[in-house]
Amino acid sequence: MKEKYKYEYVSNFPKRAVVTSGLPYGNKSLHCGHLTLYIHSDFYARFLRDRIGSENVIYQSGTDCYGSPILEGYRKLVEIGKFSGTIEEYVGHYHNLQEDILNKYNISLDIFGASAFGEEKDVHEKVSKEVFDSLLKNGYLKNLSALQFFDVKKNTFLNGRQVMGKCPIEGCTSEHAYADECDLGHQYMPQELIDPISTLSGEKPELRRIGNWYFDLDNHIDLLKEWTKYLAEHSTTRKFAIKEINEFLKKPELYIKKEYLDDFNDVTGLPKHEVIIDNKPSFTVIFDKLTDREKACEILTSLGIRYRTGKTLVPFRLTGNISWGVPVPDTDELKDLTFWVWPESLWAQFSLTRAYLKRTDREDEWKKWWCSKDAIAYQFIGEDNIYFYGPAQTAIWLCLQGKNPSMDIKEGQLSIPQLIDNKHTLFLGKKAGSSSAIKPPMADELLAHYSPEQLRMHLLSLNVGNNNASFMPKPYNPDAKYEEQDPVVREYNLLTNVYNRALRTLFYAWQNYFEGVVPYGEPDDEVVNEARKIANNVERFMFEQKFHMVIYELDTYIRNINKYISKNAKEMGVDMELSKKVIINALYMCKVAMVILHPMVPTSIENLAKKLKVDDKIFSWETILCPIYDFVEDKDNYKPEFLEPKTDFFTIPDCQRNI
Repeated sequence: MKEKYKYEYVSNFPKRAVVTSGLPYGNKSLHCGHLTLYIHSDFYARFLRDRIGSENVIYQSGTDCYGSPILEGYRKLVEIGKFSGTIEEYVGHYHNLQEDILNKYNISLDIFGASAFGEEKDVHEKVSKEVFDSLLKNGYLKNLSALQFFDVKKNTFLNGRQVMGKCPIEGCTSEHAYADECDLGHQYMPQELIDPISTLSGEKPELRRIGNWYFDLDNHIDLLKEWTKYLAEHSTTRKFAIKEINEFLKKPELYIKKEYLDDFNDVTGLPKHEVIIDNKPSFTVIFDKLTDREKACEILTSLGIRYRTGKTLVPFRLTGNISWGVPVPDTDELKDLTFWVWPESLWAQFSLTRAYLKRTDREDEWKKWWCSKDAIAYQFIGEDNIYFYGPAQTAIWLCLQGKNPSMDIKEGQLSIPQLIDNKHTLFLGKKAGSSSAIKPPMADELLAHYSPEQLRMHLLSLNVGNNNASFMPKPYNPDAKYEEQDPVVREYNLLTNVYNRALRTLFYAWQNYFEGVVPYGEPDDEVVNEARKIANNVERFMFEQKFHMVIYELDTYIRNINKYISKNAKEMGVDMELSKKVIINALYMCKVAMVILHPMVPTSIENLAKKLKVDDKIFSWETILCPIYDFVEDKDNYKPEFLEPKTDFFTIPDCQRNI
């Protein structure tokens, strides 16, 4: 390789990477919010394959098969006669549906598993036992007799999704609050839920005590503060995520409206606390320990003083008593339990890695991916799940080290994944989700209006790393005007119009003026230097997970290719030396753009590579600055496929052609 074309990396990516995408529940299809997360994680996985080698990347996801939402959804359908199969068949249907949709969008997962089926089930149960045994052995689990809702009319304990109420967390806007968590990810104790109602009988349930295993999450605040300090100073974790994690690390608080201030001042027997009164409608009461706040809640409730709780760490429940779940090892203290879906879905991430490696008899190698300083696991999640993948997961991972967990993680110990948190994708400007009042379009429905690559380009352009971003597809927008451009197709138009035009011009130029043979020569130094600049910028943006900035960089670069060709268009075919130079320079720029575009629109770019008669080696970042001649057998007689008139490298669906 000539010195001119050597590329020096500007960011330190790991030698090996695991890329994970959130696990969708096994009782639903995929909507546009899921789609954003998968397209972002697929983009990153594909980039890493080109950057560090495909053999060094595992991209994984799967169906989250267990838990009360699935059991409750199945129960309701059976009850009204809309489903007659087993719960395994019910979940299996959605697993197959999810996988089919992901394939349609060319999501390049190495494994899309399912925690309740096949080899993945066996591995997941094995991993679950290993995690439980380690935490129990090292003293991190508590057998707590906690309160659980009980439906007197139905004579049964209620699982999490069989109880509905209002979230007790101050300022929460959740539309659905369940037994001990709301749909925005806030955790609280069951007794704090406001106005609980049983979904089985429609009546207010009682609270009765039942034993479960809890992880002592609230005892690891200092360790987690070390972690968030590290994130702020040394990682690319998004600032809003660090801020939200730190909110959970505050001391336990209560918020009480000022109208109750005199009554509060008359209360006796409260644990040690601090009262803060400012210009807000409520005053704040701060406690040193969670148990102190719980005692205060009991006293205040008995006196009729209403309050809201603040975010803080609470004991993290690991187990439950629903039948549909991963079995928990029996002990002398507790038997016949299953894992709560949230904790087991956290360690499902390295279950999936192990299941994938097991397919080639390499399960024992999973530590190379999760316990090595040469490897990083990148976890793509939605902001509603920060509590679980943030403090809860991190504390568990660290405690798997043994009795004295430390942020000084040694080789061979479980490394902490890098969280890549997305803000909400707002459908028509409003939060949309499976449990929201506003129902988002489903991923398969969108394909009736757009191509997968149009949606990939558009969703990658949304700055969900910093802000909630509106998804405004014109066919679903009642306020859209006929003459307005559909915002979803805007980014892809850069390819169908600008890049497509540049490529066609080049193909027709060497076909018309050089008998189909691409003229050989060195691109100008200025052209190579500009390519180096965009490669550096894109690599840096990818390292920082600023995906929308990659789109902006490409927009400018591709438009400059077209400007360069247009500037010399009149002399093409007249001045043959100039024509040769224009082809050499413009093809070089198009080749660099190809490499950057490959993870975004892989199908079209790989088809372009076939027409150029080059193989997938061209997409390696190690050779991103090398000209296309380095990837052909005979650079002096390089002849790509013949291009018919009006050929499009980037196509649009038929439904858009007459709009």
